[in-house]
Amino acid sequence: MDPRDNNPTRTLPGLLDPPEVIEGDDFLAGYGESLEDTLNLDSWTRGEDLIELFERLDQEVNQALEQEDAISKQVREVVFNQITGRPNAPKGAGVFQASIGDLKSTQTNILFNGAIEACDGTCVVHETLPLSIAQIGVCLVSYAGEQGAWVQRLFRRDLRVRGKDPLHEALSILERRDERSGVRQPDKREGLTELGRRGIMAYAERAVLLKKSMAPWRMGHGNPAPYELLTGSGSMELLIASLDLLNELIVQHRRFVYIPSAPGERVLLTIGNALRPLEFAVVESSERRIQPIIEQGHLRGNYRKRAEEFYKDTASKILTGVFRASADVPPQIFYAHADFVQEAALIAMADSVLQSHRGFPMLIDLADTVCHSTFGAEAFLSTVQSAYSKRGSALRYFGERETRRR
Repeated sequence: MDPRDNNPTRTLPGLLDPPEVIEGDDFLAGYGESLEDTLNLDSWTRGEDLIELFERLDQEVNQALEQEDAISKQVREVVFNQITGRPNAPKGAGVFQASIGDLKSTQTNILFNGAIEACDGTCVVHETLPLSIAQIGVCLVSYAGEQGAWVQRLFRRDLRVRGKDPLHEALSILERRDERSGVRQPDKREGLTELGRRGIMAYAERAVLLKKSMAPWRMGHGNPAPYELLTGSGSMELLIASLDLLNELIVQHRRFVYIPSAPGERVLLTIGNALRPLEFAVVESSERRIQPIIEQGHLRGNYRKRAEEFYKDTASKILTGVFRASADVPPQIFYAHADFVQEAALIAMADSVLQSHRGFPMLIDLADTVCHSTFGAEAFLSTVQSAYSKRGSALRYFGERETRRR
C-alpha cells in the first residue's frame, strides 16, 4: 500500500495544536441536518428503498453543481483580477491560456524526446511481533524508454537482545501502557514505522530524480518539499540529509514539476474549478505552507536554525499553481520553480491531455504502474510467506487482510 493513501487525519510528528472542536451548529451548517438526527437510525433509509436514495442524490448533485457554477463565475470576475495585483503576489502570478500549439510543441520537444523523466515510489509493510519488514521501491521512467528501479528492504526486530532480559523488556512495555495512551505520544516503535514507511520513501523518490535522472526536466508525485522531509519524520539525520537534497533540487536544478494526487487545498481547487480548458493560474509561493511546519514543529537548536535557513532560501522559489486539461476533468495543482513555472505548467498540461478521462500526467501514472508491478504487495508478501513457510509458520504471522480471499 502506498503510504500517501493513508488516512490524512493520522497523527503526524511536529504538530502541536489539538484538533479543532466541531460544534453542533457547524455540523448542521455543513450537512443540512443535526448530528442528533443523523445518529437516529429511525431517520435512516432502509437499504431496499433505493429509489428514494437515488432521488436525494440527484437533487443534491444538481443543487451543488448550480452553486459551484455560480461561484466559478464570481471567481473569474473578482478573484482572477486579484491574483496578480495583491501586494504579496509572487513574480509570475496570474492566469494564463495555453494553446494547442504550445502543448504540441511541448510534447514534441520535451515529453516524447526524453527531455523529462518521472519518478514514483511505493512502500509495502509486513508488520508482526517478531519482525517488521518495509519494502521501499522507486522507479524512474520516460517516454524515450529509459527506466530504472531501486529497492530497499528494512528489517526491524523490536526484541533484539542486546544484553537485556527480554522478559524485563516485556514487563517494562506493560508498565508504560498509560504513557503510550496519552494524546500525541507515540512510542519509538511507531516513530520508526512512520520513518520507514514515509520519510525514507519521500527522500528516495527525490534522490532518484536528482542523482539518477539525466534528463533536463524532472517530474515528481506530491509536493517537492513534503512534510515528512521538512520534519525529518522524527529523525534529525534524515532532516539534514533532506534539506541538503531539497536545496540542490529546488535552488540549483530548478527544472522540476510536481503534481499531487489528492490535494487538500480547497482555495486553489476553487480557483481551478473556475478555469477554462487549457488555462492555468500561478497563485502563490510555498511560504504560507512551509513556515508553520517549521515554526510549530518539534525542531530545536541547530536543527531548527538549519530548517529556518532552508525556508528563507527556498520557500519563495517554489510556486504553486493549478491547471485544467479539459472541461470534463477536475483541475490539478502543480508546484514548480519560479524561474520556470510557465514551462512547468505547459509540461504538466501537455502530459495530462494524453489522458482525456483523467486530466492527470500520464508519465506519473506510468511510473506508478511500473513501480507497483515491480515492487507491489502481491509479489512481496509471497516472498515473505515463503520464508515463513520454510520455518513451518506459513500463516502464523499474517493478518486477516493478508489472508482474505479477494
